[in-house]
Amino acid sequence: MAESETETGGGNVLEADREIAVIVNGRPKVAHQRVLTFEDVVRLAFDPVPSGPDVMFSITYSRAVKPHHEGILSKGGTVTIKPGTIFDVTQTNKS
Repeated sequence: MAESETETGGGNVLEADREIAVIVNGRPKVAHQRVLTFEDVVRLAFDPVPSGPDVMFSITYSRAVKPHHEGILSKGGTVTIKPGTIFDVTQTNKS
């Protein structure tokens, strides 16, 4: 497992490159970072990612790191995960 140093506001923090097992739409997936963005989760759910002017996604999650261990992940949002975090990603169309 490789380690890299990342600069944060308060100083240097060692962060390990890791594989974190999560469940996306009922299927096992692997994430490589503890904090996932909305876009990261969509990429885990769909390969290739559907696109177009009417394509939208909704994401719910559970078993994430507290204090927000479950909820809705909005576009532009992030969630801190742990092994076993569950995501449900649904493709919707604008109406």
